[in-house]
Amino acid sequence: MQPLLPYLLGADHPAGHRLTDSQTCLRAQDIDEVGDNRHTTFFEMLGNWSLGDYFKAEQIPQIWEFLTARVGLDPSRLYVTCFSGDPAHGIPKDTESAEIWTRLFTEAGLSADQVELDTEEHGGEVGSQGARISFYGKKNWWCRGGSAESMPVGEPGGPDSEMFYLYPQIQHDVAYGAHCHPNCDCGRYIEIGNSVFMEYGRTETGFEALPRRNVDFGGGLARIAAASIDSPDVFRINLMWPIVAQLEELSGRSYDTDTVAMRVIADHLRGATFLAVDGVRPSNKEQGYVMRRLIRRAIRYAFDLGLQQNFFPQIIPTVASMYTQDYPEVAERAEVVEAVMAKEEKAFRRTLNKGIKQLRGYRAGIGGAELFVLHDTFGFPVELSTEEARRQNIPLTDGWQAGFDEKMAEQRARSQAATRMKIG
Repeated sequence: MQPLLPYLLGADHPAGHRLTDSQTCLRAQDIDEVGDNRHTTFFEMLGNWSLGDYFKAEQIPQIWEFLTARVGLDPSRLYVTCFSGDPAHGIPKDTESAEIWTRLFTEAGLSADQVELDTEEHGGEVGSQGARISFYGKKNWWCRGGSAESMPVGEPGGPDSEMFYLYPQIQHDVAYGAHCHPNCDCGRYIEIGNSVFMEYGRTETGFEALPRRNVDFGGGLARIAAASIDSPDVFRINLMWPIVAQLEELSGRSYDTDTVAMRVIADHLRGATFLAVDGVRPSNKEQGYVMRRLIRRAIRYAFDLGLQQNFFPQIIPTVASMYTQDYPEVAERAEVVEAVMAKEEKAFRRTLNKGIKQLRGYRAGIGGAELFVLHDTFGFPVELSTEEARRQNIPLTDGWQAGFDEKMAEQRARSQAATRMKIG
């Protein structure tokens, strides 16, 4: 939504007031979640937008029709959430959305009970109690700042209504709470869409109505596709499974026994491929750092599968073949992408075994200084080192982050001093 910000605030869009799009996205903040049945760093987001045109009364029935009549999902397995309100900021409960959902469920012959959960923690304590419509607080407020109180002045935001698909074949995991509810992380309910009703703007004194009300719908293509084939596992759709199948063939291992490793590798290599197609190159800064982390994390998991040799050249053509029609540039630039990623793979594999052995030598605990050595000498991003430490049950010492940052600052100071000497 970043390029649309001026239009969400009231400017006229040159293409009109109703827009639809499908865009490739990469969410680095989800990287630690990859390995479960639904999270990926790379995904395709389907969107539809109303810029001051239709609102809740039109949007919610449209999405209902799309999911049930067009995609063919079972209405009895759809559950929704709405905003419970924010009295501190004078923002009311979104009863209008709930009323529209109630009518749609009732017309489909389904119950439409409501429950107030407010927080994910409370939801885990009491569960959804069979309700079709659940009310949450901060979880159902959308803005770029994350919450109403953290919204910068001038930013738009508003309540949202999320749609979840229930997979009854998944057993609730009590590690995520005594009871299940739509926002539970056990994977039984999977979010497949979110309608944001952007109608408020943050001011110096609070919130006021935007010049016109907007709708921002986003739905993950992979999750919707998985729901359409009744699969709680997004890696079993045809935009992911060919990579998994090739990993099985290359490693001689089974997805059923090495599920997490294959999910991580498939997602990370697909994401890194699209970054390379867009011109990103592995580095220690910004997008390049994200790309490097994806590649090196994939290699680390490949190590667990026994894939000791360079295997990227076998995977990248598979990714390209899946996107030939929709993103032909992936196939057109495949040779360049292979060269870029193969170079990074070879460089990291030279130090991988040594780095893992070095890390295992810190059995008593690992702190900032040791993490810096792994980063500086062995090319292990600090996130990869801390993740590996947890895998090996090696404790991280208190203050490791500050110690690591201090060592990095010292390195930058030495580098700057050396540069000044050369210039002089």
